Amino acid sequence: MKRNMVLAAVFSLLAMAISASAQTADFSGTWTLDLSKSKLGDRNMIAEQTLTVVQTAKDITVTPATKRTPPPDGMGGGRPGGGMGGGDVKSTYTLDGKGTDVTVESPMGPSKATLTGKLEGGKLTLSNARTFNTPNGEMTMTTKETWELSGDGKTLTIVTERNTPRGTDTTTRVFAKS
Repeated sequence: MKRNMVLAAVFSLLAMAISASAQTADFSGTWTLDLSKSKLGDRNMIAEQTLTVVQTAKDITVTPATKRTPPPDGMGGGRPGGGMGGGDVKSTYTLDGKGTDVTVESPMGPSKATLTGKLEGGKLTLSNARTFNTPNGEMTMTTKETWELSGDGKTLTIVTERNTPRGTDTTTRVFAKS
């Protein structure tokens, strides 16, 4: 009986230690996109991408660097390097689940965004709700990313769900730690 209680206590401590380590997953580092393992969809124009991530106990800062493929002939796009879509914007999210209001510069002018981050169960959820003015009026776009590390911490998988007036788009990007 006493032995069973000791074993139960040991297993409980082990489970708590595993849970604590999962809660404090550290996504810091430089991550390089593996296009062959990613599912980016038909509208993908990413040729290369790296993420530089700095994480503290309170927040996480993500700095992307993206090289885009040239758009098809006659499909200009308004971004340096061609293509339509989001530019590389450094973003800082708190990890407490509370939203942070920021102003982001874009080719269409400044836009307001609310950034929300939450680290829970070893997964990181980053949300971005952005409202901006277009020639057709005000538009809102929301993005939700779920980040997860592999057991060895060398692979980062980011599932992104983007909601725009054009519909919902889901992608999976797989990164290797550089």
